[in-house]
Amino acid sequence: MSRGAWSLRLARPEDAEAMPAIERAAADLFTHDPGLEGFDPDDTWEIPDLQRLIRRGHSLVAHVGEEMAGFLVAQPFSRELHIWEMNVHPRFGRRGIGAGLVRAAQIDARNTGFRALTLTTFRDLPWNAPFYGRLGFEEVTALDAHPRLAGELANEVDDGLPADRRCAMICFLD
Repeated sequence: MSRGAWSLRLARPEDAEAMPAIERAAADLFTHDPGLEGFDPDDTWEIPDLQRLIRRGHSLVAHVGEEMAGFLVAQPFSRELHIWEMNVHPRFGRRGIGAGLVRAAQIDARNTGFRALTLTTFRDLPWNAPFYGRLGFEEVTALDAHPRLAGELANEVDDGLPADRRCAMICFLD
């Protein structure tokens, strides 16, 4: 198998078992960033919560051979599909897997009739907001017009994330 070979499919509830380890490995990258030393890579999604999202039908997994290399979990909110989490294990980074997961979510959302994809992320880390920007997302600057995302950002700040580094992003699918 070549270094770049990977596959993508809809997530199944049993896939949730492997997701926290990937999330933990990816989150470890944050702990090396100045100002995020307190970031806890062990604060991952609970398996039952991941399974609930997977059952909604809009979550994806990527594999390299038989090993799960990355995942994306999303949830519908009215006419928007919100990406709660997207991670690629660092061992499988720089192969286009993250972009492939997001592009597949965009296709799924468009084909299902959603008008946009949304997410929250770090605005200044290259593998966060700049990465999503290259995939058609833009920062939501008028948060008063998007109370759900404003509320999510407020929850993240309550959980200890730095407000000045967080942003909401949207990708319109028209």
